[in-house]
Amino acid sequence: MQEVLFSVDNGVGWIKLNRPRAINALTLDMVEAIGKQLQQWKEDEQVALICLYGEGEKGLCAGGDMRSLYEKKGTHPEESALPFFLTEYQMDLDLDRYPKPVMAYMTGIVMGGGVGISIGCSHRIVTETTKWAMPEMNIGFFPDVGASYFFNQMKGSTGKYLALTSEMIQGADAIYLGAADRYIKSERWEELKGAIQATDWSKGSAEEKLDRLLDRFFVASPSSAIARFQNKIDQHFSLDTVEQILASLDEAGDEWAAHSAQVIRAKSPTSLKVALRQIQEGKGKTLQECLEMELMLVMHFMQSHDFYEGVRAVLIDKDRNPKWQPDTLELVTKDVVDAYFQYDWRATPEFRL
Repeated sequence: MQEVLFSVDNGVGWIKLNRPRAINALTLDMVEAIGKQLQQWKEDEQVALICLYGEGEKGLCAGGDMRSLYEKKGTHPEESALPFFLTEYQMDLDLDRYPKPVMAYMTGIVMGGGVGISIGCSHRIVTETTKWAMPEMNIGFFPDVGASYFFNQMKGSTGKYLALTSEMIQGADAIYLGAADRYIKSERWEELKGAIQATDWSKGSAEEKLDRLLDRFFVASPSSAIARFQNKIDQHFSLDTVEQILASLDEAGDEWAAHSAQVIRAKSPTSLKVALRQIQEGKGKTLQECLEMELMLVMHFMQSHDFYEGVRAVLIDKDRNPKWQPDTLELVTKDVVDAYFQYDWRATPEFRL
């Protein structure tokens, strides 16, 4: 079975992620195929817009296929990991810069690489079933696919909160935070697809036509749950170190703060400190600069104990009991964190996007 399907119908290029049993998790073959197809359609005057969605009822995309990376443990990351991440990041960057409208249907699970493939699209549609998250911290990794950039675009300190906790948010929250644009009922998806296919895209502005068409389907989104905690998020997560954030949460003593502190303390201490620095370093950078920085982080994490231990605990053995090394924040010194942001690329000069 083909992992991603492409078709053109009446001026619309359709991309369907086609691994429903894996919630459309991205493989190297998938991101390579999507990247090549996007380049072809960019120059094709018969294609006016792109529509991206996932097969199955579970969601758009659960992220990258981390199991396959786990299975390559012990190999050199420039051979095992770089081809996937470099190709994926280039695809994400191309979608952000794409000259034609790209609509992403973000129903169900939209996590990790699913966020990366949708966040840069011009028209991002969520539903009542959307579950949006950057859960990489749960496996001893870091929030990538441009999180250094888009977390800094969010309200207040919400980006740092989502980075450190990996909390899952709903469709209404994604709209509130600028990670999505419109809210529709999932029961109307087939009707929306039919309306897109029936529209004449050969004349006029495809973007304006798509806006008008979506106006017929979108409904006002429910109130954002995360918005209720915006003041608390800003109070605690505006601080500069993980230790300061945890001390502030502990001092607050309320249920929300206690839960947030508990969630953070379950993460890899190395991931926590690197991720916080990553978000801080990303402020003011372009998306391309952020993705290039994240490639450096990938190369280090692919050689770290905690990534493989996290994948083992969450995806392989599923005991949810990772043994982090080191296991305390105090042991993750500034020098350790600094090393993650330096990489000798001389052997791989093509790394730049």
